[in-house]
Amino acid sequence: MTTGVTKRSVMIAGHRTSVSLEDPFWEALRAIAAARGQSVQALIGVIDAGREGQNLSSAIRVFVLASVRAQA
Repeated sequence: MTTGVTKRSVMIAGHRTSVSLEDPFWEALRAIAAARGQSVQALIGVIDAGREGQNLSSAIRVFVLASVRAQA
């Protein structure tokens, strides 16, 4: 399974940053945000606030994995 990495620019806490994730993670993040009634940007802001120094892209991947596991 080959998936591309997509880099997107998001605004978090008043500053722009870029996030690089594989396409399936972006898709899962969009689905999670929609299920919560949030925008992807707002959800990334929540993840950012709780990441405790972890790389943001990694924190998003871990969050998506935890969300998928919680649904299983």
